[in-house]
Amino acid sequence: MKSVGIRQLKARLSEYVRLARRGETILVSDRDEVVAELGPARHQPLAPDSLGALLDRLARQGQITRAVRSKPGRRSWAPRPLGLPSESVDRLLDELREDR
Repeated sequence: MKSVGIRQLKARLSEYVRLARRGETILVSDRDEVVAELGPARHQPLAPDSLGALLDRLARQGQITRAVRSKPGRRSWAPRPLGLPSESVDRLLDELREDR
C-alpha cells in the first residue's frame, strides 16, 4: 500500500490512477493525516445490453417488477375533458393565436 500527499497526487494523478486500476490502494494524506483512499473500483458499470439481462434476472427472482409497455401508437392513459364549455376553449385558443 502506497501513501501520497495531496500536492504530489495532484501533480501525478494519472500515474496513481493507473496504479489503482491495477489493483493497488493508495492512501492520500493531508498534513500527515490520511484523509482518503484511492483504489480499484469495487464494481464495474453495466453495459447497456447487460442491464436488460440483469433486470430480467431480478424479475425472475421476484425482486422487481418489469414495466409493461402498451402497444405502439396506443395511449396508456385516457384523455379527460377540461370541463369547460367548448365556446370558452375556442375563445381561449383564438386569443392565443392572435398573440403570434
